[in-house]
Amino acid sequence: MKIQENISLKAYNTFGIDVKAKFFTEIRSKEDVLEAITFAKNAELPILILGGGSNVLFTSDLEALVLKINIEGIDQIKQVNNKVILAAGAGVIWHDFVLYSLEHNLAGIENLSLIPGTVGAAPMQNIGAYGVEIKAVFHSLEAIEISSGISKTFFPKDVNFGYRESVFKKDLKGKYIIYKVNFNLSTSHEPNISYGDIQKVLEEMNHASPTAKNISEAIISIRQSKLPDPKFIGNAGSFFKNPIITTEIYNELKHTYPALPGYPNGPSHIKIPAAFLIENTGWKGKKIGKVGVHDKQPLVLVNHGGGKGKDILELSQKIQLDVQNKFGIFLEREVNLINDKSLIHL
Repeated sequence: MKIQENISLKAYNTFGIDVKAKFFTEIRSKEDVLEAITFAKNAELPILILGGGSNVLFTSDLEALVLKINIEGIDQIKQVNNKVILAAGAGVIWHDFVLYSLEHNLAGIENLSLIPGTVGAAPMQNIGAYGVEIKAVFHSLEAIEISSGISKTFFPKDVNFGYRESVFKKDLKGKYIIYKVNFNLSTSHEPNISYGDIQKVLEEMNHASPTAKNISEAIISIRQSKLPDPKFIGNAGSFFKNPIITTEIYNELKHTYPALPGYPNGPSHIKIPAAFLIENTGWKGKKIGKVGVHDKQPLVLVNHGGGKGKDILELSQKIQLDVQNKFGIFLEREVNLINDKSLIHL
């Protein structure tokens, strides 16, 4: 394991924010995790665990050891009838994992195509899109407890999945480093195409009986038409969570704003598209200095080049305030704010 000093993290976050890490290392194995923890403890440094950098916002330089998780490998663990357990290293690029599953005729995660980030971050965030969340296919994960160096296996009951949430973002935040994730996939296919424009795009592609690969292709097409590519314009995908409100409050808002969309979320709650709220407060396509709101998808905040993390943070706070004032709804960040306070102190 090689440890580097004073490394720019610009290439390691999709916002393209240029901040420096005092120390930086790439983690390629479970053994590297243990070695990095020992180094940080001896140097009395906090650590930051970094996956694909697609869901983080840096606002300052980091007096820390940054662990870039690059653990690779995809393996079939077990097959019983049409059920297959597929394991992937935490550093595998998520979309590469989706493509691998499709190449091996395994279904279950096709709706999660083209989501940025790594496999290790997927259960932490309970990533989801187009009617599917990770919790639906999650089998287990393996992680190292930072304080003891002991490995532990977490099953669904241990992870406590919620909407873009897990125990690793709450009670166990900063306590474990995930190095492998196992998924329940299937050789048979049950299409989920009721969400968004999937069915419409499949019809345009002449797929009357779509395969998992067809659905993946449709979703890739939809995402590419709406979302900016971080290679060309800095962004972290959806910046805010879609808020969930009671049916009663939704009905009141619907009376004032008839076009307000909503999707049932349990027996007494409705999920509201944050993009609608942002667009209807006038923020879609707006630019402030070197940062702004995407002109096609207002849920995405962008760095037009040279913007700082604090600029994007201030922009997000202005949006939150305007949405709160107009709709009475607080938009919660989906992107993780990274600064000295969010580091893991050993």
